[in-house]
Formats: sequence, structure tokens, C-alpha cells
Amino acid sequence: MLLLHCALLWLLLLLPPASRTQKLPTRDEELFQMQIRDKAFFHDSSVIPDGAEISSYLFRDTPKRYFFVVEEDNTPLAVTVTPCDAPLEWKLSVQELPEEASGDGSGEPEPLEQQKQQMTNEEGTELFSYKGNDVEYFVSSSSPSGLYQLDLLSTEKDSHFKVYATTTPESDQPYPELPYDPRIDVTSLGRTTVTLAWKPSPTASLLKQPIQYCIVINKEHNFKSLCAVEAKLSSDDAFMMAPKPGLDFSPFDFAHFGFPSDNNSGKERSFLKSSSKFGRQMSSKPRVDLHKICIGNKNIFTVSDLKPDTQYYFDMFAVNTNTNMSTAYVGTFARTKEEAKQKTVELKDGKVTDVFIKRKGTKFLRFAPVSSHQKVTFSVHSCLDAVQIQVRRDGKLLLSQSVEGVRQFQLRGKAKAKYLIRLKGSKKGASMLKILATTRPNKQSFPSLPEDTRIKAFDKLRTCSSVTVAWLGTQERNKFCIYKKEVDDNYNEEQKKREQNQCLGPDTRKKSEKVLCKYFHSQNIQKAVTTETIRGLQPGTSYLLDVYVIGHGGHSVKYQSKLVKTRKFC
Repeated sequence: MLLLHCALLWLLLLLPPASRTQKLPTRDEELFQMQIRDKAFFHDSSVIPDGAEISSYLFRDTPKRYFFVVEEDNTPLAVTVTPCDAPLEWKLSVQELPEEASGDGSGEPEPLEQQKQQMTNEEGTELFSYKGNDVEYFVSSSSPSGLYQLDLLSTEKDSHFKVYATTTPESDQPYPELPYDPRIDVTSLGRTTVTLAWKPSPTASLLKQPIQYCIVINKEHNFKSLCAVEAKLSSDDAFMMAPKPGLDFSPFDFAHFGFPSDNNSGKERSFLKSSSKFGRQMSSKPRVDLHKICIGNKNIFTVSDLKPDTQYYFDMFAVNTNTNMSTAYVGTFARTKEEAKQKTVELKDGKVTDVFIKRKGTKFLRFAPVSSHQKVTFSVHSCLDAVQIQVRRDGKLLLSQSVEGVRQFQLRGKAKAKYLIRLKGSKKGASMLKILATTRPNKQSFPSLPEDTRIKAFDKLRTCSSVTVAWLGTQERNKFCIYKKEVDDNYNEEQKKREQNQCLGPDTRKKSEKVLCKYFHSQNIQKAVTTETIRGLQPGTSYLLDVYVIGHGGHSVKYQSKLVKTRKFC
């Protein structure tokens, strides 16, 4: 019934001036008769259709008025106003409809000025008023007939809003109903994850209407409507296209408003489809730290990829996919757990410390020299894959490099300085290393190494019982020990890789595997090469050869292992 009168109001606006002087009867002439002669009466105003939600826009401190007609007394009525961007002031009032055109029933219309004065000068009866940013309702099971006015005002800023009115609230039910307990429960909390659970909407469980749930995550505050979320996500574009006051426009054509039209609603609401990141797709232009995830009809969900020790706000909206209208659950918030605090290892001057780091893990070490010093030396021996090292002195970054094998770094000292060393492991697997920090420049526990730590085997010198190998040395006189181990013919690179721990010294080897030890160095780095022939081998047999260089402090470093095989026939 209200929808018919909405159409009549708009038809009257479009009639030519001559036709407006005639009475326009409704379906029941005894109950309702009304004339509108001047379009300026509804300037910058709209008629609210029955049973349809409309989206519109308010300029700051510029009021807007909507009309609708209730023809019969004792009519059910429900009006819902949803603020999107800012708090609104709104008021609903009703005026009596104008009387019959004349007392003698001649059908002659009353003068226009008299009609306007009758309808605009009267304040009408105020039924309801509200100020705030909540989704607020006016519901009456028995409303009087009359011309209803909805006045809206935004005093903070330009703002979007939505309005829904119906004379059949019992049968329409466009908004999903909330359960008796509309709260969101946090059932599990981790460093990067939060699991949420909620009770299903009776609209889905009892009325069997299509309902899906959308979760909103942000770091600022809870949202009271999905309209507010969408306004936040797309405010940059929508506000640029807001209409100017005074323009005539159709309330059913929202495209030039910056609002999605009905025809494009499917495209604009593509965030309801699935995605790969959080498990669902988010809005096309999400703002930083504001995400919307629609998850279908599940009522439990784990949000992942969060930051540790951070407070997040979670909102849940039940969306009727037939009407695209939504209802907000009571939002909640939670702080993710802190990262596990790592113990900082204290380094002692001149002593080697063994460090184990999990895959992609991090370890912190601290070095605080007890005496004043001009230089500090850090020696690092990475046993397996390369590790990242950072050194800070009193918070200032001095060094950041990747270390493979043995490396030595000498940094300028400072009185009473404290050094924080951060070690980050490899992505491939766990890392092991040895580290030494000292303020005594001559204190070197690790032997120096050449850039190339491979062992070369000479194929032409192979025999049935011997192999000849060579390796590079340095200008520093060091002790070299060579070991051999018989392996199967199917010994592969993967097994070889597992034995590449350069920090395992000769003390872990069997005495029977030792070939010899010798001292070697050369002042001419180009000639720092030594060869050795290993005898007493079995024909056609594979051996794994290892060379260890042992420094003055007794610590050793292993060269890259070499797999060799003697000739089978000689």
C-alpha cells in the first residue's frame, strides 16, 4: 500500500501544470485524497519506497527530508536508519493528510498556497528521534494514517546512510535475525592467529533463508554496521562523486552518487566470493589494516597472518544474500600473544661459544667488554649453511652480512660499549655455528681459510690402491690432518651433505680413519698449495676424504668432503 503511494507522489511530480489542478484519487477515495502542485515542495527530498532499502548521502550541516504516506489507521510500520560514516541526528514525525478539496464536494481544488501552508507550517507530531551512530529502529504495530517525514542531519562531516521503511515488517524480515546470544567468542588465541566462534542466525537455522557471515578485522575500533565498513573501504572513491546540493535526481538512480547501482550490485559485492589469502577475497581497494572476509555459512573461523602482541577488533555480520541486507553481531577484541622471549647469550672475551638456530630462527648474543678497548673482533664459523649476522653497538648498526664458513670482522671499539649480536638461521634448515668475540686483536681461535675449501682429486694419478689429492692453504702456518672413510658405491650427494658439518673436528673420527697430519703454509699465496697421496686402499672401492685445518687455539675447520674411487683393474 505504501509503495503505491510512493509511486503516486512521484507521478504527481511529473504531471504537467494543467493536470496538477485535478484531484488524484487513490484506490480508496474515502480514505485518502491528496494534491501536490509545486515540485519545489519536495526540493532536495525523496520519497521512501515500501520494503526497499535506499542508500543516500548527507552534506555536513545540510538537512535532508524524506516522505512517505500511510493511508490507513492502525497500520504496522517499521523504519530503520543506518549511519555509515558519522553519527546522525534523525527525527520521524507525522502530519494529518489534507482534508477533502471542498466542503460541498464540488471537486474544486483548494488554493496551492493554502495546501502548502497546511502541510509545511505545521510541525506535525514527533514519533521518534535519535542522535548517534548506532543502527536504530522505529517500530509500531499500529500507526496512524498521515504524511510521514523523516528528517536527517549530519553535524560532523559529509556522510553516507541507509534508510529502510515497510508497512509489512512481520512478513518482510529483510534483516537477518540475531541469536539470543549475539556475542562473538574468542575460542583460541595464538601469536599470529585468533579463532572466533558465534551462534548461527535463526534466519538461517529456522527460516532456512540464505545467510552468509562476513568477518571484519582492524586495529582501530569495532564497527556497528557493514555499511560503515564498506564506507571506510571505499570512501576515497565514493566521496569524490558525491552530488551537489540543489540538483534534481532520482532516488532510484544512485550511480552518480558514488553508490553502486542495483545492476552493478553483484560486481560491487564481489568480496563475497572466495579468495586465497585469508581463505576469501576481500574488497577491491582495502585500506591498510582493514579487512573483510566472507566465509559462507560457517560459524567458526580462524583468522591468520596477524602480528604478535597486537590488539585487533573483530566484527561479525550476518548477510541475507537475497536482499544483501545485514545485521551486526556484538563485536569483540583480542590481543595476540607475544613472541616467545629469547634468552640473550652472554659472550665472554676470548672464549668460543656454540650456537644452534632453528630453521628461519633467530638468536641474540650480548658482548660487554669489562675494559676499555680500541677494537673488537668477532670471529664466526658457520658449520652448515650461511647465516645472517648483525652487530649493534649501543643500538647503532655496525655490521650486517651473510656468513658462510669462517669469517672475521674487526670493528672500532668504544669505552663502556655494549654489543648486541643478532643471528638469523637459514631457510633451508637448522644452523650451527661457533662465535668468538675479543678485544685482543692477536687472540684468534679459528684458523684462517682460503677462499676455496674444495679438495681436488687427480684422476690420471688414480691407481688400484691409491689416490692423489690437493688443497689450498694460507700464509699462516697451520696443522692439516687428512682422514678417509670407506663408503658404499651407492653413497650419494644427500648423504654427503649430511656429513658437511664443518664444526665437527678430528676428535669425532675413528683412529683407523686417520691418514696423516702435517704443517703447511706459504708466504706466496699463489703457491699455497699442497698435495698428498693416500696409499693402502682397496681396488674398485669408494672413499670419502676429509681435510681438517687446526688453529693455534685448538679449534678445527673441515674442508669440503671429497668422494673418490680407486681403479678396479690396473
